Amino acid sequence: MDPTHFWNESNIGLHPDYTVIVRVYTVGIEVEQLPDELRARGLRVTAPRLAVYRAVAETPGHPDVEVIATQARALIGSLSTQAVYDALHALSAAGLLRRIEPAGSPARFETRVGDNHHHVVCRVCGAAQDVDCVVGREPCLTLSDASGFLVDEAEITFWGVCPDCQAAPAA
Repeated sequence: MDPTHFWNESNIGLHPDYTVIVRVYTVGIEVEQLPDELRARGLRVTAPRLAVYRAVAETPGHPDVEVIATQARALIGSLSTQAVYDALHALSAAGLLRRIEPAGSPARFETRVGDNHHHVVCRVCGAAQDVDCVVGREPCLTLSDASGFLVDEAEITFWGVCPDCQAAPAA
């Protein structure tokens, strides 16, 4: 998916067996709408928050803090690593970014929030991509026993080798 293209509508398709498939994408907000979204969520509009959000929104895949910091600095100049972490924390806590933490990988961020999708991660290069699941907030799996927990999300990471790494000559 083009990382600069944002969906905020239903996408309806028809499966070959005539089952209607509905996907709801809440990928993110337009960068131009971010100041209003920050204010609506009780946050101040700051240059680091705007730059960090834009860096995540415009970087393909699921960038880590190092990549986000580099992109954000290219947008506004000087920016401390702590300011990047602070902005990522504030944006994630406000529900504007989603933080994922695949085992053995640094934390990564994305603008696709508000749905229950999962991820597939390459064991070789660490590339991560979204994997669609169910529509809405329900978990994709039914627990045999939730031990009294009210479950509202399931986070699943699939592991494999991406097409680029499959095509690369063996070292």
